[in-house]
Amino acid sequence: MDNRMQRREKHQSTLLQTVLKCLSTTAQQRIYAPEQPIIYEGDLCEAAYFILDGTVCIYKMSPQGRQQILINLGAGQAFNTVPAFLSHGMNPSSAVAVTPVTLLILFKDDIEETIQHCPDLALVIIHDFAERLSHLSSLAGDLALLPVRARLARFLLDEIANPQAARWTHEEMASRIGSVREVVNRIMRDFVKQGLIRKDRQQLVIVDQEALKREALG
Repeated sequence: MDNRMQRREKHQSTLLQTVLKCLSTTAQQRIYAPEQPIIYEGDLCEAAYFILDGTVCIYKMSPQGRQQILINLGAGQAFNTVPAFLSHGMNPSSAVAVTPVTLLILFKDDIEETIQHCPDLALVIIHDFAERLSHLSSLAGDLALLPVRARLARFLLDEIANPQAARWTHEEMASRIGSVREVVNRIMRDFVKQGLIRKDRQQLVIVDQEALKREALG
């Protein structure tokens, strides 16, 4: 990591700590248990949410009940910030606690006044929105242009080093890559037969990373 990147990350960390300090006097702190819903897609937006601890899953649900996971967020990240600025903004997606979660909740009636007293909050929201837009643009491209097999290979390459990888069910993988469990089951069996991956005590292990990277190209 070069010095410029280190300085930028240090600046962002300092900025975030300043904002969280500002929010501690205006925002409401709440704790959520695993699998407890936080907000629902389509409901009137009441607040913006800042994660102090834990993991939150952001997802959308089709009318047929099919779930598409958009992203998992962790400490230091925010969600539902954009509709909080709109007079009749709706929650664009749903959010649920994956682990025990501690949130700072900034209600929309307080957000503009809080920014006036803490301008750094606007910078954090803009930075967070830019990262989210980049992620969603990449996700939309993958869903539109890549076959399921390639999307699953990319998911495995991205997530295999994550301690949570051992806990991903095939149903959850399908929700993350925009597919269904039966298709993921079949492709995972193919990857095992081809020697690309294996399971070691419930932990997924990449055996042939280069071959999996070729699969990820579609």
